[in-house]
Amino acid sequence: MEDGLNDDMGTLVTYFQRWRLQLNIGKTVAAAYHLSTREARRELEVRVNNTFLEVQQAPKYLGVRLDRTLSFKQHLEEDKAKVTSRVALIRRLAGTTWGACAKTLRISTQALVFSAAEYCAPAWSRSPHAMVT
Repeated sequence: MEDGLNDDMGTLVTYFQRWRLQLNIGKTVAAAYHLSTREARRELEVRVNNTFLEVQQAPKYLGVRLDRTLSFKQHLEEDKAKVTSRVALIRRLAGTTWGACAKTLRISTQALVFSAAEYCAPAWSRSPHAMVT
């Protein structure tokens, strides 16, 4: 598997050089996606210009954590923590004696909570492995 990946990385490097682009090796990682635990935990040795790429079990791509089975469990747990802290902030704004008006709370909820909860939902919500509770 590594031979094919290393050949593909060579093709990418050639493409980048042709179009005067530069690959940021510090941000480039290797990951295996497989339902078989043995295959998914395999330590890949992928090189770019004789530099080994870091191997991550669940890299983050455009804000979405991609785990080996694409169940998005880790991503949803991180989102749950983020949304919970934002809901706590909204609750503090909604005090019974001095709280913000309903319009302010609604706008704050849409900006803080809904944006975090729904980010990339079309991608992870359609996964047959995603269990949203």
